[in-house]
Amino acid sequence: MTLLREPISNNMSKEITVHTSSLFDSKQKRFFSDLSILIDVNTGLITRVYKRDGPVNDASQPNTIDLRGLTVLPGLVDAHTHIFLHSYSEVSALNQMRDESFVERVVRATNHARAALMAGYTTYRDLGTEGLRDADVSFRDTINRGIIPGPRMFVATECIASSGGYEIRVENGLPGVGQTTPRISDPADGVDGVRAAVRRRLGAGADIIKFYADYRKRALRYPKPSWVGEKDIAFPPSDDVIAGQRNPNIIQFTQEEMNAMVIEAKRSGAPICAHAQSPDAVVMAAKAGVTSIEHGYMPSEEPLKAMKENNTIFVPTLAVYQVSLGDDSDAMKAILKHIKAAFDRGIKFAAGGDTGAFAHGENVFELELMAKAGIPVLDVLQAATLHGWEACGGDLCGRRFGLLDKGFAADIIAIDGNPTEDFSALRRVKFVMKDGVVYKEEYRGLS
Repeated sequence: MTLLREPISNNMSKEITVHTSSLFDSKQKRFFSDLSILIDVNTGLITRVYKRDGPVNDASQPNTIDLRGLTVLPGLVDAHTHIFLHSYSEVSALNQMRDESFVERVVRATNHARAALMAGYTTYRDLGTEGLRDADVSFRDTINRGIIPGPRMFVATECIASSGGYEIRVENGLPGVGQTTPRISDPADGVDGVRAAVRRRLGAGADIIKFYADYRKRALRYPKPSWVGEKDIAFPPSDDVIAGQRNPNIIQFTQEEMNAMVIEAKRSGAPICAHAQSPDAVVMAAKAGVTSIEHGYMPSEEPLKAMKENNTIFVPTLAVYQVSLGDDSDAMKAILKHIKAAFDRGIKFAAGGDTGAFAHGENVFELELMAKAGIPVLDVLQAATLHGWEACGGDLCGRRFGLLDKGFAADIIAIDGNPTEDFSALRRVKFVMKDGVVYKEEYRGLS
């Protein structure tokens, strides 16, 4: 296996030819046979995709990659990740954000980036550092400088929330002393305040703005036990994920504040997304004109209507709910049904699992759940490729990816099997190229 291959030297051909027998066109949502791809190794861009007229005679030639016999796809895009988090089954989010050291979290993130790339994910839209301020900017740049292997990253730095909206909740804040926990959001209030927050995020190096349209901010009203031996409160309200009132989702901003954030982001050429779980939050954020809605799991017709009317991309993050709710819960069944209803309305999907809550490298879990919800395989693949690019901002990204076509990045993966017949084929990634550089090859076909 090759983990990192340097671009081909100047004394060799400046082009790579990749031969395929089955290639997914993420724009047309169909597979094509017997196509070949020409790649400029200096730019990392595809210069030509063409139909072969006859047999392949150069498969053994230098700078030729023969992927025939495998299924070729654009590199996958995870549209909702947290590179500095690892699986909640190992350590809770609270303990990661509050207790793990900066060094440990960055070292873990280095492993996460490699695992994702080896799993075929060539792009990450990373939506919040969860306590590490703007560290994602520098982490992104280490990948872009070739220091470590990893997906192309579009980062949000800190997310924007209203006062007290998204922060670490602890019960030991002393009067006059306060709490000494890490900050996990950039708090802002009022139209002028939220506009300033967007400007701060962009100045810090964010590619994309994220704000919390709602969140469960009243955890300390009916606090749950959070350490061994802590007693629960008596007679708490239901904590059902959909109808419970123990710690419900609460709107964080007015419509005017959301509008102001969207206007400021778009004026600066940045996409903007909203964490929105409750129907009211989804409706408000969609009406404000956000690029995408994250989560939106609570069944209701109004948010579906709002997303469709405003051409909002939907990133349902099914995997994070599956992790906490399990297969057979009524809530998870209702969420999957809601996601299928959104698809049936013609809402555009991008695929992102809130990766980090579960292991990086297992990103395809989100795609499996989308398929389980009833979304056709070809639409799932489109959500995980071309629509991922659109969620990252489309042409605002400064580079096109998610489609194997002229002028797009040479992000190419090859898998063993046909995902339309065996969806688990997406877990058998045999070849990974990003920007024309080969990072993984587990087959005989590269000369």
